[in-house]
Amino acid sequence: QVQLVESGGGLVQAGGSLRLSCAASGRTIRSNAMGWFRQAPGKEREFVAAINWSGGTTSYLDSVKGRFTISKDNAKNTVYLQMNSLKPEDTAVYYCAFRYSLDITPNSREYDFWGQGTQVTVSS
Repeated sequence: QVQLVESGGGLVQAGGSLRLSCAASGRTIRSNAMGWFRQAPGKEREFVAAINWSGGTTSYLDSVKGRFTISKDNAKNTVYLQMNSLKPEDTAVYYCAFRYSLDITPNSREYDFWGQGTQVTVSS
């Protein structure tokens, strides 16, 4: 079992920044890919970013490329999502996810454990 706890969400004005953290417990994430997803009210959950086991490969949703950065600190067993130049359309609950694989995927069905989510609200 892997427990994931997200933090760092909140209310921010458009153009602002937030840094989300996802602390894992129960096992090390050193050999695992991790992902961030989000779900806005009335919409399906969508892929935001993913990072492979070493941190050497990342992938992003097109609309967040150049604004969001995913990173992984294996020593702290934590994954981060740095979000800059936030827009109102980024408003959603953001979820961290773990998969039993070295490699990334944007497919939510291929992730094995999920956090409870953290709310990000961007005002215009």
